[in-house]
Amino acid sequence: MEELQPLERISDSEWLLPRHGSMRVPARIYADEATIAQLEEDVQQRAEWNALRQVQHVACLPGIVGAAVALPDIHPGYGFPIGGVGAFDVADGVAVVGGVGFDINCGVRLLATPLVRDDIADEIERLGDDLYRSVPAGLGSEGRLRLTVGEIDRVLREGSGYVVRRGFGVPEELEFLEEGGCMPNADPAAVSPLAKQRQFRQVGTLGSGNHYLEVQAVDEVFDGEAARVYGLEQEQIVVSIHTGSRALGHQIGQDYLKSMAKASRKYEISIPEQELVCAPITSPEGKAYLSAVAAGANCAFANRQMIVHLVREAFARVFGLTGSSVRTVYDIGHNNAKIENHVVDGKSVQVLVHRKGSTRAFGPDREESPAAYRHLGHPVLVGGTMGTASYVLRGTQIGMEKTFGSGIHGAGRALSRKKAAKKFWGETVISDLASTGIRLWAHSKRGVAEEAPGAYKDVERVVRAAADAGINQPVVRLRPLAVIKG
Repeated sequence: MEELQPLERISDSEWLLPRHGSMRVPARIYADEATIAQLEEDVQQRAEWNALRQVQHVACLPGIVGAAVALPDIHPGYGFPIGGVGAFDVADGVAVVGGVGFDINCGVRLLATPLVRDDIADEIERLGDDLYRSVPAGLGSEGRLRLTVGEIDRVLREGSGYVVRRGFGVPEELEFLEEGGCMPNADPAAVSPLAKQRQFRQVGTLGSGNHYLEVQAVDEVFDGEAARVYGLEQEQIVVSIHTGSRALGHQIGQDYLKSMAKASRKYEISIPEQELVCAPITSPEGKAYLSAVAAGANCAFANRQMIVHLVREAFARVFGLTGSSVRTVYDIGHNNAKIENHVVDGKSVQVLVHRKGSTRAFGPDREESPAAYRHLGHPVLVGGTMGTASYVLRGTQIGMEKTFGSGIHGAGRALSRKKAAKKFWGETVISDLASTGIRLWAHSKRGVAEEAPGAYKDVERVVRAAADAGINQPVVRLRPLAVIKG
């Protein structure tokens, strides 16, 4: 195992791991001093899962350009660190299963309502009960939309558009979804029958783990102009939906770990660890994997779209709101691989950007953003914990230059789920949250313990580090009022 060189401090929130050994590019880490200290301690203690060493390994992969990037919510993942970004030249780079992970296009949909905090104060229990009953959640949960083999293929090709055309949403909101809610290069044939079988009854389900649905209030506005453009204001009630491609995405990851391991040997690719199995982007194996990832991403878009419909029905029952009054602000994922144009060493190049626990955070004037947001950059949706806060940020030009237009996706774990389950007790977490005015509905007490606020980093620190580095800028903070967990 190659030794790590000492990190060089560039600023209070930017650090450089110089290129050395097998590294093809340097690594850049955006984080505060406390996070860096923890990363370095893990190296010294030779922790089995080590995020800093994972960043180094990403920098060793063929075709990587610029730098391997780690963001303030960095923690160990499978191959890539979570909070990691790697961009690869499309001509000689690789597609990496670990660079996307198993929950393909796990992401967040943010909905804005015309209500304010006082409007729902007396109805929060009724609303939470309704959402808990009507939005399927938990391990193995099944949704209202039951699909045939042909219909699941349409979901994989068409994403959110398929669900909208079935009557669960309005066409106008598709503009406010990343990629319009549909990745164009999806191929259902690249997805195994087993993966499809696991998804037949899961469209429109929240799942378990760190997935959630939260009713939140805008707690503070930091950027008045951006908030106005996004349609957000002080005390407004919003809803965040955090989930992904469910069992289908996980099966895609499992399937392609095997085929990409064979491809790594076939193309004689030297990989620093087995979790980074990969194939050339232009190879049949690489193309098949990326087509499967796009199909998984479309499944996640469709999944969130169906849940949006269920949320609108709940708000209609409790508050008499029409569906169109619960508006999509934005929908964006944080486990993806996408071909994009970026400036590297002064030249515009086409690269495959892997974002693992990292969200696209494009700054101003990118055509991929909705027209209404284009002059500012699109919203960046950051989940905190159910006991603290979430954020809406926006991308910046500095972020375009330094992180391939990428941003933080959450607080980032401080404890593994296993350690959290030993440290926290579900019932205690629920009562502690209630004492602060946060109501929690959960399908699993152990799941509550695993997702306890204390299992995560301080989201305020993570957001502050991103802002100090100039890569993402805060727009509003969102405080949870009612939380639905699997």
